[in-house]
Amino acid sequence: MSDELDATDRRILAALQKEGRITNAELSERVNLSPSACHRRVQRLEEEGFIAAYVALLDARRLGKPTTVFVEITLESQAEDLLDAFEREVARVPDILECHLMAGTADYLLKIVAEDTEDFARIHRQRLSRLPGVRQMQSSFALREVLKTTALPV
Repeated sequence: MSDELDATDRRILAALQKEGRITNAELSERVNLSPSACHRRVQRLEEEGFIAAYVALLDARRLGKPTTVFVEITLESQAEDLLDAFEREVARVPDILECHLMAGTADYLLKIVAEDTEDFARIHRQRLSRLPGVRQMQSSFALREVLKTTALPV
């Protein structure tokens, strides 16, 4: 799929990842295209699914959720109905930012935000421990965020 992108498409995607609210006029200047040609390319990139969405990235600290916890979860079995039930319930927990099905020792890796350790204890007790089929959980608290980006290499 990335073969469908030329150098100009890549410059457009890189610019939009850094500044999603850039005007078409500013974007067209940065990538050296006319505004109409730039607009057509952005529309095509949206239609073809290269641009999945436009979002505002919020500051977790300002919203009172400065604590990040990674939770490895091992399920009782790999039965498809159990995996489906687990994934359905995980999607209902607003504190879970990410859930990844893993290869390795754990079945799932969750990224969770919390106010502090007490808030995480509440999330653990009221939500995580009630997820279907959980055999084991191991939680790791992030001490410091060293690198964080949503920008994919293009």
